[in-house]
Amino acid sequence: MQAVILAAGKSTRTYPLTLTRPKPLLKAANRTLLEHNLGSLDGLADEVIIIVGYKKEMIKKRIGSMYKNIKIRYAEQENQLGTGNALLAAEKYIKGSFVCLYGDDIYSKKDFRNVMKNRYSILVQKVKNPGAFGVVLEKDNILTSLVEKPKKFISDLANAGLYKFDKRIFSIIKKLKKSKRGEYELTDAVKSLARQEKVYCVASKGWMPIGYPWDLLKADMFLRKNKNSIGSNARISGKVKNSSIGNGCIIEGQVKNSVVMDGTIIDENSVVENSVIGENVHLSGRITDKMPGAIIGDGCELVNVEINPGVKISPFKKIKNKTIRRDVK
Repeated sequence: MQAVILAAGKSTRTYPLTLTRPKPLLKAANRTLLEHNLGSLDGLADEVIIIVGYKKEMIKKRIGSMYKNIKIRYAEQENQLGTGNALLAAEKYIKGSFVCLYGDDIYSKKDFRNVMKNRYSILVQKVKNPGAFGVVLEKDNILTSLVEKPKKFISDLANAGLYKFDKRIFSIIKKLKKSKRGEYELTDAVKSLARQEKVYCVASKGWMPIGYPWDLLKADMFLRKNKNSIGSNARISGKVKNSSIGNGCIIEGQVKNSVVMDGTIIDENSVVENSVIGENVHLSGRITDKMPGAIIGDGCELVNVEINPGVKISPFKKIKNKTIRRDVK
C-alpha cells in the first residue's frame, strides 16, 4: 500500500511557530507530527510520497529517503493552489490504491488500518465545534456531502482529512474548478467521487487535529499520557511537571503543562506554564499561569520579562526589562 502525505502548505494559524519551520515538523512529545504519522503507517504502507513546498528542504533533511521500513519519495507542489492541486503532484508515482492524509494532523494506526479496508473511505469524528471544520453528511455510513465550515448546524461529524483513494481521483481533480478562495479543493473532488461511488465514513480512533498552537499542547499532553517527555542531553535542575522538554535544553526554573523545544534555556527563578516555547530561546522571567499561555518563536532572547496570557512573540525578538501585554510581530 502507498500513502500520500500533504505537507506543502504554509500554515499561518500556527504562527509564530511556523515562520521558521513547516507545520509537519512541529513536535509533540518530542517527535514531529510527520514522524508520528510515519510511525503509525509503518507496517501498513511500504511507500510514502510526501508532497512538499514551504521550507521543503527542512522536511527532506529530517525524514530522508527511508523511515523505518517505509520508502520515502518527495513530490513538489510548485504553487499554492490548494489540496487538490497538491495531490496531483503525486500522480506519477501512484500504482493503485493509496491513502491520503494531511501532514499536520495526527492519526492513529487504527485509523489507517480501518480506512484501508474499503475501496473508498473518509475518516470522520464527532466534534463539539463542527463549525470549525469541514462537516460530513452521511446516510448509513456512506458519504452524501461535505460542507466546509457551515454557519448553521447540519452535522457534528468532522472531516478528519484521511482518505482512501485509487487513481480515479486524479481524473476528478483535473476537472475541478477553482473554489471561491482560488484553489482546487480536495474536498470538492471527494464530493464528486461520492456522487459516482460509495465512499465509506470511518469513525476515527485517534485523530488529533492541530489547527492552532494550543492544539499542539493538547496533543502533546495526550501522547505523553500526562508524564514528562525529556529529550536527549537536556539538563534539568529546576522543576518540570507534565511537559515536553526538547533536546539540549537547560531548565533551571519551573516548567508546567508546556512544550519547550530544542536548545532552549529557562533561567533560574523563571516560570513557564501552559505555553509553547520555540527552539534556542533564552527566557528569564515569568509567563503568567492562566490559559492560554504564551507562544514564543525560535531564537528569542527574553530577559527579565513578564508575559501576559495569550501573547505570541515572533522569532528572534530581543526584549529586556518589560511586561509584554500584547503580541510582538
